[in-house]
Amino acid sequence: MTDRLFGVRFAPVPRSVLERRATHGAKTAPAAGSAGTARRAAISGDSGAKAERLRILDETQVRGCRKCTLCEGRTKTVFGQGNPSARVVFVGEGPGFEEDKQGLAFVGPTGQLLTKMIAAMGLSREEVYICNVVKCRPPGNRTPTADEILACHPYLREQLEIIAPEMIVALGAPATKTLLNTTDAIGKLRGRYHEYYSSGVAGVGPAVPLMPTYHPAYLLRDPSEKWKTWQDLQMVMETLGLRRAAT
Repeated sequence: MTDRLFGVRFAPVPRSVLERRATHGAKTAPAAGSAGTARRAAISGDSGAKAERLRILDETQVRGCRKCTLCEGRTKTVFGQGNPSARVVFVGEGPGFEEDKQGLAFVGPTGQLLTKMIAAMGLSREEVYICNVVKCRPPGNRTPTADEILACHPYLREQLEIIAPEMIVALGAPATKTLLNTTDAIGKLRGRYHEYYSSGVAGVGPAVPLMPTYHPAYLLRDPSEKWKTWQDLQMVMETLGLRRAAT
C-alpha cells in the first residue's frame, strides 16, 4: 500500500491485522458527527469567539506561566495553533528545539511528518488544531515529568473545552496517558477508540472520541511502524467521513 503524501511506501497490512481491526477497533468507532454537533453547539459563539477565548487563555495565563521549572529554560511558550473550530485536534507531548524558538507547535522535522500525515487524511494544518500537553520545552526534549504535566494540564483541558472537537488524536504515550488518565502502553491503546472526559473521570461529563497513535518523532526513529499509524488515521477518516487525499 502506497501513500506518497504520508512520505513512505507502506508494507502490505497482514490479513490478521485487518481482521483484528474489524473485530476489535472498527466496531467501537463512535458516531463522532452527531455527538460532535451537540458538543459544538454547547460552546457559545462562532470561530471568532473561540479564537478570542484561546487568545485570552494564551496571553493572560500561558505566556507568563511559572507553575513549574520548565519556564526557567524556555525561549517561548508554545500554546498551539490552527482552526479554533477544528473537527480534529492533534495533541503531542511538548515542544522541541524549533518549536521553542518559534513559539509554534510541530514545526521541526516531526512537524513536517505530521503535516504529511494530516495531508494524507485529506486535510490541511489550517483545518485542524495542533497543540501539546506541556507548553514549554523540556530540557533536551526529555519526556515531561508528572509534576510538569499536572501543572500544564488545565491549559490543555480548557483548550479542548473551547474548541470542542469531534475527535482527538493523541500523538504518543505521554499525550495518550495524560488524556486518558491511564498507565497502559501506547502499543496496547492504539488501534481502537477511547473516550476523553474533561472531568478526568470516566463517565463523568461529556466524552470526546480519542484515537491514540504513535508520535511522529517515534516514527522518524522507527519508520517500520508508520503503517500502524496510517491504520489509526484511516479509522479516524472513516468515522469523520473524510476522503483520502489523491496521490
